[in-house]
Amino acid sequence: MLKLGRNDPCWCGSGRKYKQCHEAFDQKIWQYKRQGHEVPRRDLLKTPAQVEKIRASAQVNMAALDYVAEHIRAGVTTQEIDDWVYRVTTEMGAIPAPLNYEGFPKSVCTSVNDVVCHGIPDANEVLKDGDIINVDCSTILDGYFSDSSRMFCIGQVSPEREQLVRVVKESVQKGLEAVKPWGFLGDMSQAVHDYVHQYGYHVVREIGGHGVGLEFHEDPWVGYCGVRGTGMLLVPGLMFTIEPMVNAGGPDVWVDEGNGWTVRTEDGSDSAQWEIQILVTEDGAEVISR
Repeated sequence: MLKLGRNDPCWCGSGRKYKQCHEAFDQKIWQYKRQGHEVPRRDLLKTPAQVEKIRASAQVNMAALDYVAEHIRAGVTTQEIDDWVYRVTTEMGAIPAPLNYEGFPKSVCTSVNDVVCHGIPDANEVLKDGDIINVDCSTILDGYFSDSSRMFCIGQVSPEREQLVRVVKESVQKGLEAVKPWGFLGDMSQAVHDYVHQYGYHVVREIGGHGVGLEFHEDPWVGYCGVRGTGMLLVPGLMFTIEPMVNAGGPDVWVDEGNGWTVRTEDGSDSAQWEIQILVTEDGAEVISR
């Protein structure tokens, strides 16, 4: 971390002197670090100008998911969903972040029933009445990243699937409520974990959320088996996703060796995920994309 003089311009881009802007803020972070806590690097904290750019990206991200919500139904293929997301995203001047990311071949992830995440859209995969599906949309606009996902119930789903989808969305809200400045990432993690487990569900351990905004995936890695009072210090400017993947059965998963991407539940049980992108603020958290 570059050490600034007190009269140097502040690192946040405000144009104010460091001593009048973020000096006391940085000193507070250093106090936590000296106590042995994990603290975010300065480059992980988004400046107001960067946040505005990320918000613009999020508008495209949410518009694509809104379009999916309006048109998804039984008989639609997951490839059609991919086509919708690509068209809406590019017409708004943005780029689908998943497309060609580390070889991923599509513009969005479509994960149906027992697929935990990274489902690849396919013209032969037709949604049926009773299915549940997660549509995970990530967007780049002018070099800034946004990321969120939603669950959709196709037609009349079973009470068991309806409850799973409802609980995972509620768990994200519980996690959001636990995000406080100068708290810890583990506060959010335990809130999600405890809520899910009271229904007999299990959170996937190996895959979690992540920092986001200037890159597709940034620190911190965000798990949902953490303990209150542990994990990275949450400070204003830190941005990350809350996106628990919740299995109706056991927590174990496996990766499809055929494509190297698609993650499924080990026991064939249903899985659901909901994702929001948040910014830690002075008094809580702002949802950037949902």
